[in-house]
Amino acid sequence: MAVAEEPGVATVVAARDGDQRALDDLVSGYLPLVYNIVGHALGGHADTDDVVQETMLRAVHGLTGLRDPAGFRSWLVVIAMNQIRLRHREQQRVPVTGPVPEDVADPGADFVDLTIMRLQLSGQRREVVAATRWLSADERELLSLWWLEAAGRLTRAEVAEALELTPQHTAVRVQRVKAQLDAARIVVRTLESTPRCPELAEVLADWDGDPSALWRKRIARHSRGCRRCERCGYDLAAVEGLIARLPLVPLPAALAFDPAALGGTQTSISAVPADPVTTGKIGLLFKGALVKPIAAAAAVVVAAGIVVAVLPSREEPVAQVTVTSTSVAPTTTTTTTTSSAPATTTTTTTTVPPPVPAAPPTAVAASVKKGVSTWNFDGVGKALGDVRAGWYYNWAAHPDGVTAPKNVEFVPMIWGAKSTDDATIARAKAGGKVLLGFNEPDFPEQANMTPEQALDLWPKLAATGLRLGSPAVAHSGDKAGGWLDRFMTGAAQRGLRVDFIAVHWYGSDFSDAAVGHLKNYLEAVHKRYGKPVWLTEYALIDFSGGSPRYPTQAQLAAFARGSSAMMEGLPYVERYAWFALPADKPGTGLYAPGGTPNQAGQAYRDAG
Repeated sequence: MAVAEEPGVATVVAARDGDQRALDDLVSGYLPLVYNIVGHALGGHADTDDVVQETMLRAVHGLTGLRDPAGFRSWLVVIAMNQIRLRHREQQRVPVTGPVPEDVADPGADFVDLTIMRLQLSGQRREVVAATRWLSADERELLSLWWLEAAGRLTRAEVAEALELTPQHTAVRVQRVKAQLDAARIVVRTLESTPRCPELAEVLADWDGDPSALWRKRIARHSRGCRRCERCGYDLAAVEGLIARLPLVPLPAALAFDPAALGGTQTSISAVPADPVTTGKIGLLFKGALVKPIAAAAAVVVAAGIVVAVLPSREEPVAQVTVTSTSVAPTTTTTTTTSSAPATTTTTTTTVPPPVPAAPPTAVAASVKKGVSTWNFDGVGKALGDVRAGWYYNWAAHPDGVTAPKNVEFVPMIWGAKSTDDATIARAKAGGKVLLGFNEPDFPEQANMTPEQALDLWPKLAATGLRLGSPAVAHSGDKAGGWLDRFMTGAAQRGLRVDFIAVHWYGSDFSDAAVGHLKNYLEAVHKRYGKPVWLTEYALIDFSGGSPRYPTQAQLAAFARGSSAMMEGLPYVERYAWFALPADKPGTGLYAPGGTPNQAGQAYRDAG
């Protein structure tokens, strides 16, 4: 997922001191965060745009009085929550002189639908987002903050400050909302079950079809007491894990604008003090220059070159949602990816023809074993040439626009059941000499297949004639009776070919002992199946606390060096791939946009 990096303290200080460009950067950097907070809290109500605009306006006007620049984000979140509460109070005070207005989400701006569509969600992630419709207004307010905390965008201290509660009281409130959200997830499943339970139909006889907290309680009560519907509460994944890797919802297409409104010029800073609300790009935000007032803020986002995309790692590959910088020569781009609902996204702009692309870089002293997982990002070709890897993959059956050096091998993957159509299989066959099987079929939000389902489809993969790796399980590949063990037992019984074992591993111990933990796991996997091993995703990430916890760059660098050296020396480990090549968000990435390695990237490049 490529996201805009939030402006730092230096930008806040410069903006406070009157630097117009810094103010533009500050607004563009934080507008997506404010939009997501307000959108979740109001459920996509028609007032969402106005509340976002008013929040940014108050922040700009009050910036000169901000005493602690390091606390800008917390201060901005408090402003947003105050505006949300003010909107609720004003709605309650409006006198009713005619037909009662319906305080419901604008059908054209429903934040739930927008989130599901723009992030291309499926499975339990889609259910979680759909369940938010069933929360009360107060519950949605708290959820809007905790959601971003779980996604790593806010801290618990910031959430508590915005709620005007102690951290302890905040924790209690969060637990209550999570319980209500889980109940709402069961309601979503119950209503979507077909055929519908006859007893449920009786319960719903008086329901008007609009989600509400009252009907959530009634339907959840039925589900708990109904033998047919109680199964809807089975196998609910922890909501923190479902939210943790979700990006911010991009600004909706309804807020589109004409790039020419910016004039293509760079705002200069006058020696004469100017009103920050009427100068620079941000002036458009409050002058109503575009279709909607807040749409001008989208112009600021585009001018800053923000790119928001869905993280394809550990997910079925999905199409990027991109806002293109006006400073780059527009091109015609077609991206085809396999997702829960396979789709092709095409963006076309006809202006100046793009420059002739440079020749792919040439890798130096690449390790045959060492590889990387990646998605397409700015500088991916340069990074693949620099990291000295012998191979890469992107969870897809084709390179999907990734330009790699000629001596860096692309390895295709058949991601899941929906990738087994004839066209995708043929594309994978033409794309490489080795084929990776299903991606984390043991994980509900990944390929999500039983061993039997995978075995039924396996002959399609084997028919390619390519060297074939097992489905890559997320965990417990060494355990008797685990998903992989059941698959391999079934493959032997059916006489199906599996040439090597693919597994993933993520370590939560960030100490020097991590290399040993990984080695022990690989040895156990090899001992159980007696086949070569491919470690197709690995890094250090602690998922135990809900939101992912990442090591420092120094810890990552030490692990990259130690783990690479260890696996280079293990004869049964044929290949390994770090997760992941791009460092376009906080995490374990190796190369920043533009193709520059960070400390961990340098260590992984020099290892192996």
